[in-house]
Amino acid sequence: MPILKVIEILATSKNSWEDAAANAVKEASKTVRGIRSCNVQNQSAVVEKGKIVENIINCKISFAIEK
Repeated sequence: MPILKVIEILATSKNSWEDAAANAVKEASKTVRGIRSCNVQNQSAVVEKGKIVENIINCKISFAIEK
């Protein structure tokens, strides 16, 4: 069984929380290999004039440590 490491990331999107999660994985994959999962911990939004203008997630990304 491989050993996994977990990093915590905050990501945003103007479209949706799902898009924010995709952005988190996309950015993490630029410097991390072997990403296994993205576990969304919290979701929040920035509201201006009664409208959501930005979606924010806090997620934990796990990846295998290479030997």
